Amino acid sequence: MRKSTRYSLLLTLALLAALAIALFLRKQAPPEAARLLPESDAIVYLNLKPLRLATHFDKSPVTRTPDYQAFVNATGIVFERDPNGPNGPVAYSEVFEGRFDGARLARYLNQIATERESYAGHTIYTIPVEFAVTQPAPGKPAAAHPIRSLRVAQLGYDSIAASNMPTSEQIHSILDRFRASASPFSGSSLLEARYRDVPLLSSAWAIGHIGLPFSESGHITAFGLQLPMPEDTTFVASARYTGQLHLRIDEILLTEADAARSAESLSSLIEIFRSFQRLQQNARAGQLSADPNDAALHHLIDSIKVEQQKDRAVLTATVPLDLLKQLTTSH
Repeated sequence: MRKSTRYSLLLTLALLAALAIALFLRKQAPPEAARLLPESDAIVYLNLKPLRLATHFDKSPVTRTPDYQAFVNATGIVFERDPNGPNGPVAYSEVFEGRFDGARLARYLNQIATERESYAGHTIYTIPVEFAVTQPAPGKPAAAHPIRSLRVAQLGYDSIAASNMPTSEQIHSILDRFRASASPFSGSSLLEARYRDVPLLSSAWAIGHIGLPFSESGHITAFGLQLPMPEDTTFVASARYTGQLHLRIDEILLTEADAARSAESLSSLIEIFRSFQRLQQNARAGQLSADPNDAALHHLIDSIKVEQQKDRAVLTATVPLDLLKQLTTSH
């Protein structure tokens, strides 16, 4: 009896240890929405929940266009309230996680889709989103034909995949990864190579190359200013909220000497920017009332630091909560 009790206790402890290890590994793994994404040059991930709790931006009134209001009415999805996921500005694939009514969304997609495909047990809806107008022949009306389409598929009760890539290869890849998503370490090669560099508890992060639309003549430009970095530079950017929003951007270079030069150049640019800010502040010193948002912005600028860490130039900054609320509630 005593030996049986001992074996039962050891078995229970082993199961608890295995469960603890599994939970730890799952915690260290990238978010599922990011793991589902196909191969790409960059990944952007955003979890809106901490930002929503900090600023209550979802309580601010939003003026919706008629098309967006029709979408909200038909699907029940409200983007300022519901989804969390990565995005991109030109050609992209994305996964949203949030609250929505799957049946309503399916009816809406079925109404506006021009093509439908069944793949891996899911329906992929193809929706034209950009059109080109051809020059009409004499006496005939102008004709519009789609030049870019968006493919959309429901993954589960709380997730949606979309891609505006020219072929269906990327959304097929997402559906394949979803089918094998039990592994916490599945994902693209970029995610496997760089997610370990994302700080723990980051609610927003990006990895990859900046590239378009910021590259020009082989360099990165911002607001017309050429930054001292090549367009193929690898970056890891992150944001963590702990009462204030802590930003960090790692520029990963080939050598420590390259990192030292980049950190020095970026520091010089920031000092120039701070000088302009001081001139503007002095020019407004005689005004009767000071804008509280200016103080928050100055706090952000003063908090910027650039330092070299081996083969990296690391920029850190702190965004005050007041400035965060201003940004999220502005028109």
